[in-house]
Amino acid sequence: MLQRAAQGFLRGSFFGAIVTNQDIIIALQTGRPDTAEALCRQVLDQRPDDPDTLFLLALSLSHQARQSEALPVYARLVELCPQDAVHWGNYATVLRQDGQLAEAAHAVDVALRLAPDNAEQWINRGLLQFHDRDFLAARDSLLKATVLAPDSVAARIHAARACAVCRDYRADQLTEHWREWMPLDDELQAQLADLKLVMGDANASRVLLEDLCARSTPSLGARLLLAAVYERVNQLDRSRAVMQEISAQAGKLDDAQRRDLAHLSAALEARSGNHAGARELLEQTGPRHDYDFAHYFALAEACDKLGDVEATLAALAEAHALQVEELKQAVPARFEPGAPLLPAAVARVTREDYQRWPHLSAPESKDSPVFIVGFPRSGTTLLEQMLDAHPTLQSMDERPFFNLLADQLADHGLHMPADIARLDQHACDELRKGYVSMVCSKIARRWDSRLVDKNPLNMLWLPMIHRLFPQARFILALRHPCDVLISNYMQNYRASVLAAAGASLERLAQAYVEAMQSWLHHVEVFQPSVLVSRYEDLVADPATQTQRIGDFLGLDDASPLLDFDRHARQKGYIATPSYTQVIQPVNRKGLGRWLRYGEALAPAQAILQPMLDHWGYTTEGGH
Repeated sequence: MLQRAAQGFLRGSFFGAIVTNQDIIIALQTGRPDTAEALCRQVLDQRPDDPDTLFLLALSLSHQARQSEALPVYARLVELCPQDAVHWGNYATVLRQDGQLAEAAHAVDVALRLAPDNAEQWINRGLLQFHDRDFLAARDSLLKATVLAPDSVAARIHAARACAVCRDYRADQLTEHWREWMPLDDELQAQLADLKLVMGDANASRVLLEDLCARSTPSLGARLLLAAVYERVNQLDRSRAVMQEISAQAGKLDDAQRRDLAHLSAALEARSGNHAGARELLEQTGPRHDYDFAHYFALAEACDKLGDVEATLAALAEAHALQVEELKQAVPARFEPGAPLLPAAVARVTREDYQRWPHLSAPESKDSPVFIVGFPRSGTTLLEQMLDAHPTLQSMDERPFFNLLADQLADHGLHMPADIARLDQHACDELRKGYVSMVCSKIARRWDSRLVDKNPLNMLWLPMIHRLFPQARFILALRHPCDVLISNYMQNYRASVLAAAGASLERLAQAYVEAMQSWLHHVEVFQPSVLVSRYEDLVADPATQTQRIGDFLGLDDASPLLDFDRHARQKGYIATPSYTQVIQPVNRKGLGRWLRYGEALAPAQAILQPMLDHWGYTTEGGH
């Protein structure tokens, strides 16, 4: 845009010489927007409607963060040049930044009508749609911007945010090379750090924010985010230290930042065991915005710790109502009439189907991952951290790799598990390579160790896992289904399938039964090597149960598994809702939690009954 404005020259008084566009541009490029503004005004005194000078004046004002003054200049430019897409686009951007969203949307429409391949305006349109909570339209607009400008980091970050809200796997793909982008503009780097935290990659968020702090003076908002990230990676002293620095400048915080600070303070109070203080802070502060379901999940947790069942259920009802409202905008297919709660649990492979699978070569058991599965909140993270503490095993936190592989196959017309028989040796080899590649993108793989893949709902992908790793060993985590249900109901899940299933206890019960029925069916068909680990037995007698697990996996010495809590604290970041629990030694606090909620669970218990019977659990909390 500056190059276009540099054409020609402008007459004015510049130390008695002719003022050219290049003089003004040089002032802008050398960080002197005030000088550029003065030069522009000199020329405009003589030629008030010169478009190039008006454009440079608007830029100089924008560079001085005087957007409200730049706005009428851009407005005048579109009056003078109604067919100029650049001016309409700039006008749209400033209108959006000024909060005049309806006017901005009109200006974007005009700009795209004049120049439909302008990536910057597709970003503008996507951001406006995102603000209006039209998430699917925003995702599509922003993905179009990435196609038009594949090297635009801003386009990729904004598109990834929309994909993350829509639970679209492309969010990870769009930001996988984030390290190569550093350093970014301060605001954009802070936005990327926030996005990475939302996506569950708190370590990446920490790296981005620490880099930002090391090379510049970050905004209060970025420092607040860093404090939140430190809490998430279990660096509580660092979190408190940053918060103290921010509190010393409390007068500079706006209302939104003060609410963020109060919510983070509540989280730290909860981490220190002061649940009454956490509840008081949350109730005094209230939600951060109209659709802040995370606030109500945090409030429910505090109330639950205090034993206030009525308040807990009231907060959870509000949390799920707000979350469902967002999900209906972001993933509407989850709520269509007849939509399955767990799509991956619907299709089944029969014995006859299995017999038609071609015989293929595959890794042996020692070269295959160990898979930890089970319905979420059944103790899978505890098992994972135990195994990760062993020097011959390596876990990678929770990753939906088989979901991603299935999505990629669906893009090529192969649907799992119906089309598994169509996978030949080459296809399976490539899928295993893809799996290993995704693993290595998340962890520094130690090749002398055996991989532990913990993803609870991998239990639904047993047919695909068995096709790729038929000799793999599985540990199925079990816990009293009623405890599992109430714990899931209290979680703020990002995964759309779990968030949608958690809309009510009855939906959760149905999802639990469907998941278990799918697992039991396919275990009967494939006969994989499975160890059932009951949470109640594990916390009652950790030494015996870890030895049992060690024997199953062929470990020479199972004793390192008992040191999992120290190992977990050293790791810092753990990508699971139970990240605050698994850094503590084994305890029995989670047993029988559901009994306090027996009345609320009553309708769900009837749905659960087949699985209660199958696994030998009673509604008195025993087994």
